[in-house]
Amino acid sequence: MPAIRVIDLSQAPGAPEPLRRPAWVTFSWSLVELLLVSNRLQISSRLRVWALRRYGAKIGRGVIMRPRLRVKSPWNLEIGDRCWIGDGVWFHNRDRITIGSDVSVSQETYLTTGAHAFRTDMALVTNPIVIEDGVWLTSRCVVLGGAHIGRSAVISPLTVVRGKIPANAIVSSPAAIVVGQRFETDDE
Repeated sequence: MPAIRVIDLSQAPGAPEPLRRPAWVTFSWSLVELLLVSNRLQISSRLRVWALRRYGAKIGRGVIMRPRLRVKSPWNLEIGDRCWIGDGVWFHNRDRITIGSDVSVSQETYLTTGAHAFRTDMALVTNPIVIEDGVWLTSRCVVLGGAHIGRSAVISPLTVVRGKIPANAIVSSPAAIVVGQRFETDDE
């Protein structure tokens, strides 16, 4: 059996412009997030919205944000009017996440704009996420960088979203299937 390559993570390149803000801003955001945004005891959605706006998030009117929300980079977040953001939602947004109006992001959903160059050197690769008006991301979905979800689509629980989802679609795909090989081997 041929040896399969392993990438030495100690040699992986760092992220270019890691968070696009000075270190003191990212550090102070971490404290504010802990005390006012992700804190499960903090019951005020208005206070969460206020804190996120102070760090550069663009958030519309009438947005409800539940406890345990996590936001990596508020300056990379834009949310339209009248959205609902559920308990334990995580915006891991090293790149832009743009959410339209009247969108519901349900409990424990994870949106990540980052990935790694897993076939070469594990460098950080980022792509924005766009979610159009009226979308419902049901509980525990994962939305990957580069996803674009069309107007009024519904994403079923536990679905992994990548690429373009058409408007008005209902999407469900919890099955894990092998889609390829990471490295070429002598067998191929």
